[in-house]
Amino acid sequence: MPAIAAGGEFVNNGGLMSYGPDRNEPYQRGAVMVDKILKGAKPAELPVVFPRKWDLVLNLKTAKALGLEIPLQVRARANETID
Repeated sequence: MPAIAAGGEFVNNGGLMSYGPDRNEPYQRGAVMVDKILKGAKPAELPVVFPRKWDLVLNLKTAKALGLEIPLQVRARANETID
């Protein structure tokens, strides 16, 4: 059954595709927030920040096994493909 998950490890283990926030970005943003707090900012006044970068990972091998064809426009947007 075709499925989409948020994490890339799903695709590495045979899943069809994943689409979710970049894994490293939250840590980088966390470091920026810690820096602001250490410089005197009040944590309650820091804004809620949503992910800016999203990753699309496709498993073309799984798509082929399921008899699915991923359109070229979708393939072009993928950050990573597994053949």
